[in-house]
Amino acid sequence: MESRLLDILVCPLCKGRLEFARTQQELICQADRLAFPVRDGVPVMLENEARPLDPAA
Repeated sequence: MESRLLDILVCPLCKGRLEFARTQQELICQADRLAFPVRDGVPVMLENEARPLDPAA
């Protein structure tokens, strides 16, 4: 994922910063504890497509 795109993308829920997890191909929002998938290089920024992160992690 391009770093320019990562600089402008924010969480659709809290508008917070996202981190790119390269190995899982996901954008992580630590504030909401959600992981948004990146499919074929395109971020899927829909709440119903995000998976919850493990609260212990």
